Order: sequence, then structure tokens, then C-alpha cells
Amino acid sequence: MDMIQAAPIRHLARPEGRIAYTDTGSGPLVVAVPGMGDLRSTYDDVAPALVAAGHRVVVADLRGHGDSDTTFTTHGDVATGTDLVALVEHLDAGPAVLVGSSMGGSAAVWAAAERPDLVRGLVLVAPHLRETASAAQAKAYRLLYRALFVRPWGAAAWASLYTSMFAKGRKGPRHAEHVARIRRSLADAAHLRSFRDLAVALDHTLIEPLVAKVQAPSLVVVGELDPDYGDAGAELARMGAALGGETLLVPGVGHYPQHQAPDAVTPAVLGFLAALPASPRHGADERNARA
Repeated sequence: MDMIQAAPIRHLARPEGRIAYTDTGSGPLVVAVPGMGDLRSTYDDVAPALVAAGHRVVVADLRGHGDSDTTFTTHGDVATGTDLVALVEHLDAGPAVLVGSSMGGSAAVWAAAERPDLVRGLVLVAPHLRETASAAQAKAYRLLYRALFVRPWGAAAWASLYTSMFAKGRKGPRHAEHVARIRRSLADAAHLRSFRDLAVALDHTLIEPLVAKVQAPSLVVVGELDPDYGDAGAELARMGAALGGETLLVPGVGHYPQHQAPDAVTPAVLGFLAALPASPRHGADERNARA
């Protein structure tokens, strides 16, 4: 078992329940969150390298996912964004670099726009920075999610879609293990309900107008086979221009570059982190240590 999986699970109290997270390493703070229907282990092939490079890496589960409580009644980009803000405040070690996958990236953008004092950088992996579905399409998707993500077939359906549709192309070294973990989690009725509630609630229309407010440097990573974009390269260029940030298009992978191609994503993230201005708090800590 690696250091991330072996780390003790901690919990952040929120108004409707607790958010689970692990806290590993020391140094400038990096806080990561997965996307819908995913787990903390999506970062297992990236996080250890960040810790080894001298970062404190905190990885959280979404509301109702993994080891977080299933008592939450509100879900989505803004709810997750408020959890990220609360977690950085709770850790009292910010400002942080936020890492978000899929709608976790949308939530990170919300947090950076609303609380720029807490965010010194963004790593967005396959994020949704605008709502691309029409009103009619969104309604149809919600009806589909309500029918598809129920017992007894919901967990198996999502595990199958995760691999066949969203993780197109190259598979990472832990893919089968990771998907099996997701399926076991969603076999629990409460987790499946929370996942379905999030899928039905997702609406990225609030994120697009906030992008212009983001002050933090950013790195946007997209897989060239990602089915969430009609043209992954064009959407990546649009997001990079909107944020004024760096971009990376990863060939041969879909919606989860962080665990489909960690050998491509990890060096890019390490390079981005190394180029950021020193964390004000971390720099002060180092000066105090030398005094």
C-alpha cells in the first residue's frame, strides 16, 4: 500500500455532514478533489510525486462519495467549491493550489473566483468551465440519470461507462483496481443515491461568468479522446485563453488523464508548481526556521 492509501482518513465538519480527506507531506499546500462518481484514489499515481517534491498534499472525497458522509442534500459545483474553501480555511496552511478533476475543476474555479486570497494556483483536469448542453439536452440527461443510477444496476452501469466511454484509450496502471473500488462504493445504496443526486444537480452555467474573475495562475489538462468535448483541442485552447493559463493536451486518453497517463500529467503538474511564486506562508515559515 502506498503512502496516500496508507494515510489516515480525516474529516471536515460541514453543515450537512463530513467531508473525508487525507493529509500527506509537508510544504506548500495542494488540495485535490475528484469529479462526479470518482474517488480520492483517482490521484494515487500523481500525489506521491508531489509529496516527494516537497508539497503538503490533501486529497478530499466529494460529498456523498468515498469516505465522506452521505447525509448531504445539496450537491454540485458551488457546494463543492464551498467545501474546498472550508477545507483550506480549516487546514490554516493556505493559500493553496487547488487540483480539480471534471466538475471538481469547476468547483476549484468557483473557489478561486470567490476567495482569491485562499488560492495561489489551479490545476484543472478535464474541467467544465461552461455548460455545453442545451436546456432540452440537460433535461434529457437528468431523466436518464434518474433511471440509470438506481439499484440494482446503477453501480455496474457507472463502472462500465467509466471505462468504456470516459476512460477511452490508454489505461493507467491502477485502472482496474480504481474502477473496482468505485463499483464497491456505489454498491451502497446511500452512496449511489448521493451520486445520482449530484448527477441530476450538475449545472455549469454559474461557472462561465466567474472565469474572468480568476486571478490565480492555472494549468488546464485535457485528454484528446475526452467525450465531454466535441473537439478536445479546441475546447482546451478556449479554456486556456479564458484563464490566461498553461495548457496540456494528453494524446491517447479520455476524461481521466491523471490516472490514464500519470507519466505525462505528473511532470506537467510538478513543473507548474515549481514555477509558481513562493507561498507567502511557506516562505515566512522558512525564514522563521532560519532565524
